[in-house]
Amino acid sequence: MILYPAIDLKDGNAVRLVHGDMDQTTVFNDDPAAQARSFVDAGCAWLHLVDLNGAFAGEPVNAAPVEAILKACNVPTQLGGGIRDMATIDKWLTKGLTRVILGTVAVENPDLVRQAAKAFPGQVAVGLDARNGRVATRGWAEETDVMVTDLAKSFEDAGIAAIIYTDILRDGAMKGPNIDATAALARAVNIPVIASGGVSSLKDLQALKDQQVISGAISGRALYDGAIDLQAAMTLLAA
Repeated sequence: MILYPAIDLKDGNAVRLVHGDMDQTTVFNDDPAAQARSFVDAGCAWLHLVDLNGAFAGEPVNAAPVEAILKACNVPTQLGGGIRDMATIDKWLTKGLTRVILGTVAVENPDLVRQAAKAFPGQVAVGLDARNGRVATRGWAEETDVMVTDLAKSFEDAGIAAIIYTDILRDGAMKGPNIDATAALARAVNIPVIASGGVSSLKDLQALKDQQVISGAISGRALYDGAIDLQAAMTLLAA
């Protein structure tokens, strides 16, 4: 199981939100590239980036810090937030991203997801962010009636590289991930599932790993706060 350290970008800074609320922001580093380098130096194999402003604006906003991270680090990197058309997908992959994450567009224009996955094999992931099993879009600001599992199943034949499942009510709250829902989703589809939201301890990582069906986990605040030691986590997941 892969651990993805998260760098959430807002106004050029590395931040964390609580429950996806842009008004509940903690700035952890005003130099996101330096933060990324610290994760890489500690041994991480991937980086997970989110353009929070972009998720609300519907287009990339924090391009400069993303590009700085790509220049500073040599590990595979995935990015979500405001990526909603083929031109933006192509631009980011050309700039060196390993994988783009499509969230809102997966609900509003699923054909684009299939088109992108075909055009860029292995480089397109779908981000499914949910409250009580229903997908939320546009920076988690809009609720839908779309069920996570139903949407995930609709992409099983599309060649999606991964599904990133975030339980919004757990995100940034340091209360542990929704293990049952994440594992149930992973068992329901044939696409690798990455857990996100609330991963806040080595115990959480072990519990996710023990499910034997979850391919990765994303953690942000716990790494910044020191609740998870990155090197210890890497050792745990490699065992």
